[in-house]
Amino acid sequence: MTNEITWKLEHEKTSRLLIHFAIPAIIGTMVNALYNIVDRIFIGNGVGALAMSGLTLTFPIMLFLQAFGMLIGLGAAPRISIYLGRKEYALAEQVLGNMFTLSLLFGLASIIPSMIFLEDILLWFGGSEQTLPYAMDYLYIAIPGNLLASFSFGYNAAMRASGYPKKAMIYMLIGAVSNIILDPVFIFLFDMGIQGAAIATVISMAISAYFVLAHFRSKSTIIHIRRPYLKLHQSIVWAILSIGISPFAMQLAGSLVNVILNQALIKEGGDLAVGAAGIITSVGMLLVMLIIGISQGMQPIIGFNYGAGLSDRVYSTLHTVLIIATIITGSGFLCCELFPAAITSIFTNDKELIEIASNGLRLNLAGFLVVGSQIVICQYFQSIGIAWKAMLLSLSRQVLFLIPSILILPLFFGLDGVWLSGPFSDILAAMTAWIFLYFHVKSHKKSNN
Repeated sequence: MTNEITWKLEHEKTSRLLIHFAIPAIIGTMVNALYNIVDRIFIGNGVGALAMSGLTLTFPIMLFLQAFGMLIGLGAAPRISIYLGRKEYALAEQVLGNMFTLSLLFGLASIIPSMIFLEDILLWFGGSEQTLPYAMDYLYIAIPGNLLASFSFGYNAAMRASGYPKKAMIYMLIGAVSNIILDPVFIFLFDMGIQGAAIATVISMAISAYFVLAHFRSKSTIIHIRRPYLKLHQSIVWAILSIGISPFAMQLAGSLVNVILNQALIKEGGDLAVGAAGIITSVGMLLVMLIIGISQGMQPIIGFNYGAGLSDRVYSTLHTVLIIATIITGSGFLCCELFPAAITSIFTNDKELIEIASNGLRLNLAGFLVVGSQIVICQYFQSIGIAWKAMLLSLSRQVLFLIPSILILPLFFGLDGVWLSGPFSDILAAMTAWIFLYFHVKSHKKSNN
């Protein structure tokens, strides 16, 4: 099994490999997005517009907690691929074992203070008397359950990195289907409202976590979770964190951006504008998850072949993924510009909320065409272990461009200015990413001549 998977990564046609790895990864990431999107659809239609706004208030906190899962999971997965490419199987297993301990430690360190200061945090994030109760009802259940989400997400990425993309997809599907089934049961049948949505999500994450952890204890897998490797080793921890810091920083920046965004929305449009942002985020997330799925499918191929010194296979894969990502984001851009009301009405039947969200969707995704390439280039640098470039490019959109846009544009355009901050930062971030890629490829080819 080991020889078969490594031989394919090194010798099989990259387009065929990309189909093998990317399709399961796309399904897996889309399924992951469905956890949140399904909650929003059921809550928006079954509980109400203010409940949707309350759920939107939870975004910064959940992004903050999920950042620690990304720090470990997305830091470990490229290392596993690189070590497998170098035939260093013991190091790959050390990464796998240290992942477990790090996920547990970072999870507890982030969950406990979040629970203690929850109400104060939500008030700072823009919570009002009308929306705060909904947000707290959801988070008191969802925050402790995030530890399960960290294990599920991290080890699912490790499964893909070690050559089991289809199995990883199936385990994500099991969790997502469970969530889709349990959401209406807890929200409507048990009449638990927004608390029911949180319970359904946590149970679904627990199911997914069980399966991915069991995979690495089975005899059929290439690498295993071994007890001696649960003990943290300084070099392994650094190897994980040095790559994971990029998605971690991006996620933390996303949390900060959501705080600033919510405050701007409250000021310019009130509680319903916050709910509209939740709908827009859901649509954007669904499209972005497609790109992230392709990028994650690309990661084992690029990581392995980079580790093996096969540059032609690395650049062939990157070129193909950049084209596919641009086609997807271009299609998403057209749909959101042409049919904004039809899309937003899926999430709510409140006419005022649909009107606000439709206008916001059309403006906010006006620069979405270039988003795909920016995400792929960030993932490329992460996949080959150049963490500082991946982190800088990840932060460029959120910190360098988006935050100033949110603070400045509303001064001139009001609520429309909040929405327009998205395309403004998307275009500048994409231009920056392409400049970095150009000079990297030029330098790499020069050094190999």
